[in-house]
Amino acid sequence: MKNPKKNILIIAGSDSVGGAGVQADIKTCEAYGCYSATAITALTAQNTNGVSAVMPVTPEFLNAQLEAVCAELKFDAVKIGMLFN
Repeated sequence: MKNPKKNILIIAGSDSVGGAGVQADIKTCEAYGCYSATAITALTAQNTNGVSAVMPVTPEFLNAQLEAVCAELKFDAVKIGMLFN
């Protein structure tokens, strides 16, 4: 059976508080009835007072994430957020 939801690929950083980054994008996709898959570009250590650290994902690992999700899903849209570099 075909998935009736639109598939959105989110390429962005991860926000440990969930107010931004892929966590916020996933919430938005769900609110609009879409399915989201992600590829993480960077990890952040942050809270509502600010960002205390950022760790980039290597280009090789980002590519591995993209290859994995694209091998299984076709996407109706791509949302690009934070790119570390």
